[in-house]
Amino acid sequence: MRIHIATDHAGLEFSTRLQDHLRSLGHEVVDHGPVEYDALDDYPAFCIRAAQAVVADQSAGVEALGVVFGGSGNGEQIAANKVQGIRAALVWNLSTAELAREHNDANVISIGARQHTFEEVVSFIERFIRTPFSNDERHVRRIGQIADFERDGSLLPDPRA
Repeated sequence: MRIHIATDHAGLEFSTRLQDHLRSLGHEVVDHGPVEYDALDDYPAFCIRAAQAVVADQSAGVEALGVVFGGSGNGEQIAANKVQGIRAALVWNLSTAELAREHNDANVISIGARQHTFEEVVSFIERFIRTPFSNDERHVRRIGQIADFERDGSLLPDPRA
């Protein structure tokens, strides 16, 4: 599988170690930055480029997922989710990694590098990669509703009206 990775300065060491680990498992890893430590870097462009690459690969039929890192992972998740077609989930344990794929067909996960050990991060990512989407009708339907809103702003009727 192709894995697109991006981070801010807080996740740079994790990213470098993770890339080596994922390559050792046979994955193709694409690093979207940064290339050096800069405490004042601007992570949105790195994360958006990684997310765009995931969408481009998936649209071309390439099996691909993304991983973005930061101190908390919050800003990185927000940035990735600005890309149409991305469903980025903040992951903080094995359950959230698994549910992100099973229920939400997440194609990017965001992790707080300052919140976890390297071993925990690896376990989250490995669980995310190997967990398939359930294809359960209710999850497909809900993801479709999110995509509809993203595309044209449409929502289901308000039940209170």
